[in-house]
Parts: sequence; structure tokens; C-alpha cells
Amino acid sequence: MKQISLFFYLSLIVSALFAQVPQTLTLNKPDLSRGFPVMKALSLRSSASVFDEKKLSLQDLSDLLWAANGINRPDNGKRTAPSAMNSQDVDIYVCMPEGSYLYDAVKHALLLVSAGDHRALVAGRQENMAKAPVFLVLVSDISRFRGDDDSLKMIWAAVDVGTVSQNIALFCSGTGLETRPRASMDQEKLRQVLKGISKNPMLIYLFNC
Repeated sequence: MKQISLFFYLSLIVSALFAQVPQTLTLNKPDLSRGFPVMKALSLRSSASVFDEKKLSLQDLSDLLWAANGINRPDNGKRTAPSAMNSQDVDIYVCMPEGSYLYDAVKHALLLVSAGDHRALVAGRQENMAKAPVFLVLVSDISRFRGDDDSLKMIWAAVDVGTVSQNIALFCSGTGLETRPRASMDQEKLRQVLKGISKNPMLIYLFNC
């Protein structure tokens, strides 16, 4: 009886912890007036090696994701970043201490994929990066492209992810945030944690912010 009671008690604790992580995080409307002029932002663009562990504000996170690949033309659903044949193949996963989320550009919201801190998986071998408050994992789902040539699709994926990557870099340099593009990560474990990532060929890339 004691074992059953203890298990029930622990289950309640675990349930309570998971309940504290919001299933959906509604983002703020993007602030289109902030930041430096584009040429000034380009002059300041650099890849950081040290990151402040301070949590990003909701406005910073909202603006960052909209700049990366949000909808800037609501009448036709097109994005801030172009994609091959408007396939909109790039998904953005946001890994933070409380959990990992998928960015829903249509709702401009974050949808919980997996509770818990998975930043070490994204840091991979570069353990010194693991304390960055936010990681953006960019995933190109090549199944959204038309045609059957996977090698060509991977080229399109690289271009599309690179464009989103540049949006992130410009936003950060233009607003005083630190960022760094990286490729080192534990892809196999990330595929398990970020449940929307299939085992099919995909291009996976990431940013520290």
C-alpha cells in the first residue's frame, strides 16, 4: 500500500510539473518599428561565442520568430523568408529551459512539443553553448517540395534554411541580441525529442540566441 501511495504521490508531482509548462504560448504582435537600419545591422553582424543566460523577453522572442519566418503578407500567407516554389518547407523549433516548441507562423504562437530542458542535445559537442537561453532548430521538410529528385530537394532546402538563417542574423544584429549559427548537435536524440522531425531526409540547422 505504501508503494502504491508513493507512486501516486510522485505521479501527482510529475503531473503538476508538466502542467506548469504551457501547451501553447501566444506570442506578441511583432514590433515593426524596432531595430537599426539594414546597413547598420549588416555592419554589426557577427557570430557570438559567449551568451548571456538571461531569458529573452516575450517581445524579443515574438519579434525574432516573426523576423525569421513569420507571415508578412496575411492576404496570401507568404513569409518573411522566401522558399522554393513557396513550399514553406522550413519549420522552426524553439528549445528553452522549460520545453521545446514548434513555431506556428499562422497563429504566431509556440506549440509545445516536449517539456523539459533539451538544450544540451542542441549544444552537442559544444557544451559551452548549452546555457544560451534559446536555441532555434531549423528543419527543412523536403517532402513539401514537388518532384522526385531528393538530391535537388536538398539543394533547395539548403537555400531556404540559409535564407531563414540570414533573417535571424540580421534581426539579432539589428536589435542588440547575440546569435551564432551552428551545425553541431545530437541529431538522433533531437529527432526523438522534437517529435515532428521524421527520419526521412531533412536538412537540420540551428542557432543559439
